Amino acid sequence: MVIRPWHRTPLLDEKTYAAFEGGESSMNLPGLCFDLRAEQEETWDDLRQGSESFKNIRERDINCAKFSVRLQYNPRRIKSATADVGSKNQTERRCFLCLDQLPKGQKGILYRSEYLILCNPMPILSSHFTISHVDHRPQAIHHHWDTLLRLMADLGSGWTVLYNGPKCGASAPDHFHFQAALSGKMPIEKDLREEKRYSPVRQMDGAVLHRVRELSREVVVLEGVDPTALKELLRRLLNALRKVLHLDDEPMINIASFYDEKKWRLVIFPRRKHRPDAFFKEGEDRRVISPGAIDMGGLLITPVAEDFERLDAAAVEGIYREVSLEGAAVEEAIDTIAQKA
Repeated sequence: MVIRPWHRTPLLDEKTYAAFEGGESSMNLPGLCFDLRAEQEETWDDLRQGSESFKNIRERDINCAKFSVRLQYNPRRIKSATADVGSKNQTERRCFLCLDQLPKGQKGILYRSEYLILCNPMPILSSHFTISHVDHRPQAIHHHWDTLLRLMADLGSGWTVLYNGPKCGASAPDHFHFQAALSGKMPIEKDLREEKRYSPVRQMDGAVLHRVRELSREVVVLEGVDPTALKELLRRLLNALRKVLHLDDEPMINIASFYDEKKWRLVIFPRRKHRPDAFFKEGEDRRVISPGAIDMGGLLITPVAEDFERLDAAAVEGIYREVSLEGAAVEEAIDTIAQKA
């Protein structure tokens, strides 16, 4: 079912808890999100059960060579971790983000007339939200850069906005969505505070691109105070990756983004594959690890107890190297940015 954002419908009104349009007349967006979560925990059983289950997750830290990761045992994520995201399944299944498929008790915040901010009933992070487009349209970031930067600024400091590409972590690759949650839980946030890891390689007016070293996966950081310059640098990076990898579609990426003191920071993880080979093995050799942006940020979700207990530093570093794009390809793409994109 397709809902045009400029046509308010009874179904959209029914699913709208509140609306946010920005400007002085709008309520603080984080405040609205907290109010929505409180209301939904009272009225929607799935979220109440998910919130109670989240209180019982187990976590443990692993010290790798020059960084650390945190494992989270979260059995409710098994369905998402093992989801069939192939194109055939997309055409056959009902889209769980379309308005007419949302659970009966679920409501959201209508964000700038085009997106619905929804509570995630299977949270990984505290105050975990999904921001889905009200239309059924593919997961592709290039039409939504303005929204990404605006959403970051509207949520403000202390929040993380996440994007998973359609082939590397998006559980609904046929329906565009972001995720958002309170910051502070992904170990990479601490790693990024170490300036010695940074290597500035490209600058534009109001924006700069860095590579981040010694994390066992490729990490590119774009930051700046000028949203126009930042969008242009992001466009050039994705076009360069597309060119280097000989792709027509969007290159595989995950993004974790932060906004503080009128400065945007986009942490980009270029990918070469969605799941490690161990995901497809059987018996004791199998590891149900399906990395998205949160996992690439150092919070590895393990819905299977045996994986939570057995994973060690060597295995984690191997998974990151396997699913991350090769450094040579990233370097070539960055070199290409200087050319006309």
